[in-house]
Amino acid sequence: MRLPDHLLKSLQQRQADQALRRLPEPLSGIDFSSNDYLGFARSADLYDKALAWLAHRNLKVNGSTGSRLISGNHSAVVEVEGQLAEFHQADAALIFNSGYDANLGVFSSLPQRNDVILYDELCHASIRDGIRLSAAKSYKFRHNDTEHLKSLLEQYQGNTIFVATESVFSMDGDTPPMAEMVSVCTQSGAYLIVDEAHALGVFGEKGQGVLQSQNLHHEVFARVMTFGKGLGCHGAVVLGSTQLKQYLVNFARSFIYTTALSPHALAAISIAYTELENPVHRQMLQERISHFNQEKMRLGIKPIFVYGKSAIQSAILPGNDTVSRIASQLQDEGFAVKAILSPTVPQGLERLRFCLHTYNSANEITAVLSRLATFV
Repeated sequence: MRLPDHLLKSLQQRQADQALRRLPEPLSGIDFSSNDYLGFARSADLYDKALAWLAHRNLKVNGSTGSRLISGNHSAVVEVEGQLAEFHQADAALIFNSGYDANLGVFSSLPQRNDVILYDELCHASIRDGIRLSAAKSYKFRHNDTEHLKSLLEQYQGNTIFVATESVFSMDGDTPPMAEMVSVCTQSGAYLIVDEAHALGVFGEKGQGVLQSQNLHHEVFARVMTFGKGLGCHGAVVLGSTQLKQYLVNFARSFIYTTALSPHALAAISIAYTELENPVHRQMLQERISHFNQEKMRLGIKPIFVYGKSAIQSAILPGNDTVSRIASQLQDEGFAVKAILSPTVPQGLERLRFCLHTYNSANEITAVLSRLATFV
């Protein structure tokens, strides 16, 4: 059966706007597009260690067999949650199947009718989708603008207020003034929830994230850590109080009504966290980020980039057609760089998004930026 006409019209409009999404062929060439910042996803050593982890626990099963509340609460998941709570210095940890599921569960279940959610205007789609499922009223504040947040907190004082932000934003790669934001929320009694998906493995002495690196983690209501970026595997964890964990187990539908992660996935998570204890990975990544920033300046292309200290570096090249053309040329020359088009980002802020990794050499970074400089 063909699509209904109004749905077909939406597809045709996307195509006319040069914004139609298609599943791409696997990118070949020098990787500047994946979220595998530390190279854990491609590590044969970590793969072998995960198999040994399973063998040591005699976990010769392919799946978890059910949701956590029915038959999926096996010993491996309980063990890994304990490991994560200790690593992140949290009272409790609750594993979700993905970062999307975690944010959906947190923001759809915690805020209630007559509550208020204040969220950064650039928050990830998973946060915004969770907010849409909530019965609470929601308002956005200007990106990383604590003064605007403060004014909204004063405006809605008297309500239970949840504040949502990210410690590293996925498209811009920048970080909010976390100490100031924590202080503003604490003073107003708001419940601050921080998504640290792109900070895990990148910030902190052992890659614990931005909040722990600034010793702010005990002052926030909840943290969301996603494993599909720096850890190179799959799943996510919500960190907070024992009461928070108990509430989510009872009311977060994206946790309750889904099959639990398999022991294979949990082995990968546990081994990746153990590997974070080795500081060499983060040191190597920071060297790559530093070199990238130095080369931007040397080549005179720093002004087109969004400022950030993370592994995400975005060059603003307005227009879907323009940024797609430049990305295609770089790909043809062996650089796996992705164009981010509107409506994924606002119109006029289309960009090339460079993701840096421990396995990107200094020469590769210089080469791709040198080529980019010829287009701008």
